[in-house]
Amino acid sequence: MNNRNHLVIMAGGIGSRFWPMSTDECPKQFIDVLGVGRSLLQLTMDRFKGVVCPENIWVVTNGKYADMVRKHLPDMPSNQILCEPCRRNTAPCIAYVSWRIKRQDPKANVVVTPSDHIVTDVEEFRRVVKQCLDFTKENDAIVTLGMKPTRPETGYGYIRADLSLSSIRNKEIFRVDSFKEKPDYDTAKEYIKDNSYFWNAGIFIWNITTIVNAFRIFQPALSKIFESMIGDYGTEREQGIIDKRYPECPNISVDYAIMEKVEEIFVCPSDFGWSDLGTWGSLLTQTKRDIYGNSIIGDNVRLYETQNCIIHTTRNNKVVIQGLDGYIVAEKDGKLLICKLSEEQRIKDFKA
Repeated sequence: MNNRNHLVIMAGGIGSRFWPMSTDECPKQFIDVLGVGRSLLQLTMDRFKGVVCPENIWVVTNGKYADMVRKHLPDMPSNQILCEPCRRNTAPCIAYVSWRIKRQDPKANVVVTPSDHIVTDVEEFRRVVKQCLDFTKENDAIVTLGMKPTRPETGYGYIRADLSLSSIRNKEIFRVDSFKEKPDYDTAKEYIKDNSYFWNAGIFIWNITTIVNAFRIFQPALSKIFESMIGDYGTEREQGIIDKRYPECPNISVDYAIMEKVEEIFVCPSDFGWSDLGTWGSLLTQTKRDIYGNSIIGDNVRLYETQNCIIHTTRNNKVVIQGLDGYIVAEKDGKLLICKLSEEQRIKDFKA
């Protein structure tokens, strides 16, 4: 491992689309979604073993989740769990941790990842991330990972790559032609016919000088906020001054703030079994299913004449289901959801 490599895990999202399994009080990154005995946050940490030294790992979260982060990652140094006092999207989150890392290691090489995604081929994931870190170590460039699309997905943004010429330094890395917003279904069907389109996974790699300079150029007001606190990072004053200044930050994603503006931006097309687990339907596609297309996460479930369902139970109570096709059945803490998969976008209305 290169001891200049750093990992940033963004763990402040609310992830309430998996109700009743996740809630605003306990978002999905703290849940054992897959039934493997590890939360999504812990699995995120696990997949970077051998890529980043443990002492170079940072977690940025909302202040109210800090204790849950410590519980799930008990070996994390407390001063590397950075607490946002309020939600301001990914650009302020990344700016904060970037200036914080820069104060500690001005030559850091950084990978930034969400905390609530899954990866099924961990070895391939590590290979891809390592080669991207090698690339950014030697280049003033930003690299994002582009996932090979498997279906016309309308819930993801897309990256169009210029596949006509790869980077001289790495034949698997290409320039980004453009970023695309989440498309409608017909547009998504056109995208997957064209092998130059990839899902935007929200995983970024850069060296610390590159990203800090990008903020200075493209988001000068935001950069001035974090520059002004340079003498406070790593001191007992840090949290107090962050609590005071962070609400001044604009609510803007790093895609809008930086990615769509920089010139030296590249994509590494990748295929390591990725999903952002944004829906119950995506969980169904990413988990092991029986011969009838059912995914069962729970120890005491019996199905009869049932197919294409996702069943998630957390208790040892016996669950018997008969005659369902294409449903979500999820239980946690006395709350039970039975909903058509095709109607899961209405869950937020049901739980109200």
